[in-house]
Amino acid sequence: MIYSLKELQRAIASDPEKWRPLAFTNGCFDLLHVGHVRYLTKAKSLARSLVVGLNSDTSVQQLKPPKPGFPPRPIIPEDQRAEVLAALKPVDAVVLFSTITATPLIEALQPEIYVKGGDYTPETLPEYPDVMAYGGQVELISVSIPTSTTGIIQRIMNDE
Repeated sequence: MIYSLKELQRAIASDPEKWRPLAFTNGCFDLLHVGHVRYLTKAKSLARSLVVGLNSDTSVQQLKPPKPGFPPRPIIPEDQRAEVLAALKPVDAVVLFSTITATPLIEALQPEIYVKGGDYTPETLPEYPDVMAYGGQVELISVSIPTSTTGIIQRIMNDE
């Protein structure tokens, strides 16, 4: 289900047994691929529920500036990305955010487990200090299939 932050906070507060412990992850999820599905499945296995913070179109544009020879990002609009994510079995909630980092969502939701890909380290993860500040745990999941949206776009562009 797709929630606003306030709706999600109310849902969690009204039924904590359904939501806690809560795992949280975030990203652009522009072109979903098997790497995303495996990552989200592993993230969900760490807690009772999985909330995905989805970068809004505006924040994706800031994180993924135009590259020569590439289409502008995101490829898929935020409402469609949110709908597809929310339909995935491991995902219990999707919440959009417009900031560059997920820090405001993390501070508001205080997930027990913050999940990111194994290509991050505590030193390169901007949200790490915020999670540690309230006593949360960070889990870095290794990437089982080295697939990326950028790589998919490159393959499509090279096949023209």
